[in-house]
Amino acid sequence: MAGVSDKARFYLERAAPELREFEDKEIFSKDEIRSVVNKRSDYEHLVLGPRTKPTDFLTYVEWEQSLDRLRAKRCRRLKVRSSSSNASQARTFGIFERGVTKHPGCVPLWRAYLDFAAQIKATKRWRRIVTRAIRLHPTDVGLWTLAGRRAARNGDMERARGHFLRGCRFCTAGPALWIEYARCEMEWLARIEAKKNGGGRKGGGGPAANVMEAIKATEAGEQDGDHIAFDNDSDEEGDGDDVLMLPDPDAEEEGAMVKAKPKVFDEEATRKLEQSPALSGAIPMAIFDIAKKQRFFGAAAAEEFFDMFATFDRVSSQDKIVQHVLSTMEELFPASPSTCSCEIRLPLIGVDVHTPAFPQALRESLARLKAGLLKTTEKKTLARKLVAWLETTVAVADLDPAIQTVLEHTKKSLEELLS
Repeated sequence: MAGVSDKARFYLERAAPELREFEDKEIFSKDEIRSVVNKRSDYEHLVLGPRTKPTDFLTYVEWEQSLDRLRAKRCRRLKVRSSSSNASQARTFGIFERGVTKHPGCVPLWRAYLDFAAQIKATKRWRRIVTRAIRLHPTDVGLWTLAGRRAARNGDMERARGHFLRGCRFCTAGPALWIEYARCEMEWLARIEAKKNGGGRKGGGGPAANVMEAIKATEAGEQDGDHIAFDNDSDEEGDGDDVLMLPDPDAEEEGAMVKAKPKVFDEEATRKLEQSPALSGAIPMAIFDIAKKQRFFGAAAAEEFFDMFATFDRVSSQDKIVQHVLSTMEELFPASPSTCSCEIRLPLIGVDVHTPAFPQALRESLARLKAGLLKTTEKKTLARKLVAWLETTVAVADLDPAIQTVLEHTKKSLEELLS
């Protein structure tokens, strides 16, 4: 079995052609190349040693990236166009690969590996890495969220939902992944409505047409190799005849007559799509309803759902979704401080502090505050929650002086309750 020095020499020799190129093109001097070799040798002996740590690999990668940035700067200054970062990227991938092989249980190392692959837009490589990471860490919320959000960002909500649904079967210890799934659906609704309103201003073909245009605009083309295959992680893509493919409606045989293309969505289909429950907040509410059947569900988890839904002011179905969550909390946890806190803050959701509607909503909210302090079983916990909420509201810039005085007086009264 080869020793550490022999292995280190092997990896150093693989980088020799690149160093010769640096010397020939005068990107680095001989002394600098000698320093690079010595530094790389130290890192190789460090990561190949028996007591290596995940941070050693991360430090090695950081040094390689800084060296590549220096090479790129000098190439621009010297106007050297034939030097690329491919060798450095391949070497960085190799370091990460050795790192996750030696420390497969280190999630931060996997995350750094994924960040690097995403940074250089190695999409297929990213897919393979995240598949391996999730197989080793199926209960890690961050990895499932990363996979689902990447698919949603690329416009493939069907695949994003698949990732989140699969992850929710494993991550049942807390509400974090369920909340991220609901947040992803709310972001999709916000994008749909933003595109629909934008299309409406331009004078399209009515509301139904605007819905169709909005969905098409949000469903961007999937990046090549972005599919995460958990059941069969083969590196080779199926190109054979046994793969079922939908025909391309735009493809025409050479010399054939041009025929009128049938409409995929007629007026009846677009009207049904516009009235679809998915566009009125049914999916986020369904996620919450399923989450409340899990072991982790409680007043605190419901409040986290409430707080997340309350941030989406531009979603037209926000009021219905927030009221649905609050109704469940009032039914299951009527005297909980979390429920009382949500009841107090409900009138102010979606109301800008600089609009005339805010004073009236604040008046209703303060009336609910008095009733909530009488109803709750934990007055100090509720007061602590409300003080934190009032601090964020008072900190808003250009707040009306009268409103600020009322909020500060209320905050002071709650702080006296805590003392």
